[in-house]
Amino acid sequence: MAEQPTQATVDYDRLLRANLERVFNERDDGKRDAAIGEIFTEDAIMYEPGGPVAGREAISRVAAQLLRQFGPQFRFVPEGPGVGHHGIGTLRWSAGAIGGPVVVRGFDTAEVVNGRIARLWVLIEREG
Repeated sequence: MAEQPTQATVDYDRLLRANLERVFNERDDGKRDAAIGEIFTEDAIMYEPGGPVAGREAISRVAAQLLRQFGPQFRFVPEGPGVGHHGIGTLRWSAGAIGGPVVVRGFDTAEVVNGRIARLWVLIEREG
């Protein structure tokens, strides 16, 4: 049986970057679902500006919808390292078309339990 990571051994940068790259930038449903199974707890909840989303399947649907909505060149890009301690981590990001202007910036803030994201708050920065 694999040893569960303690809160002291969590690599917040790796975990939060994996969420951006392997979940919210992944257009292949199967690959995204596999990543969500590794990154999120079974009962994960994501809190978006529009309301909470509960469960891995729902999180995958939201990611797929965002990617369809903004088009094939849309990408989330981390800005600086993900940081955290005592079970809470955060990563600043920006998003837009590859090579184009940034259209949105925000933060992902996560509660991490046994090395996986249990709760994720998606905070959007307002321009101006």
